[in-house]
Amino acid sequence: MSDYFVHESSYVDENVSIGKDTKIWHFCHVQSGAVIGERCSMGQNVNIGNNVKIGNGVRIQNNVSVYEGVEIEDNVFCGPSCVFTNVNTPRAHFPVHGKYAKTKICEGASLGANCTVVCGHTVGKSALIAAGAVVTKDVKPYALMAGVPARQIGWVCECGRRLNDSLECSCGRKYEENNGLITPL
Repeated sequence: MSDYFVHESSYVDENVSIGKDTKIWHFCHVQSGAVIGERCSMGQNVNIGNNVKIGNGVRIQNNVSVYEGVEIEDNVFCGPSCVFTNVNTPRAHFPVHGKYAKTKICEGASLGANCTVVCGHTVGKSALIAAGAVVTKDVKPYALMAGVPARQIGWVCECGRRLNDSLECSCGRKYEENNGLITPL
């Protein structure tokens, strides 16, 4: 008996590692070489591509495909139908043969429903990408990003709330800014 759950309608290929207490729900596919951490949840119709690495405590909502070349660190939230790409100039008649642009979603980041993360970029620690935004460049840690293309409209706390002009959160956490980046106090 395994220490994780896979719904009977899902497929898990050979050579996959799935951590304790992870749940893989209806109509999912986990492809060869994937590594999924502990306490993760894959909603309905999630595809985890070959050789993808997913950290602990990750929540991937319905209808998300995480393609080869994407790495997701611990405690990341991927909203429903968010999109990852892995090739900057895709052409059916010029395949890339495994040469994928790397995309990294750092610890504690949240990706809103229907947002797109164009490959080759990093979304920083605890950043928040608004629903429907299109990320076309690297995102700073704790940045609040919205729009098409996504632009920074503020800062967010580790808890996800927007910081005020003094870089304080209603939860009590405080931050300081140095050289265009913020860090917790």
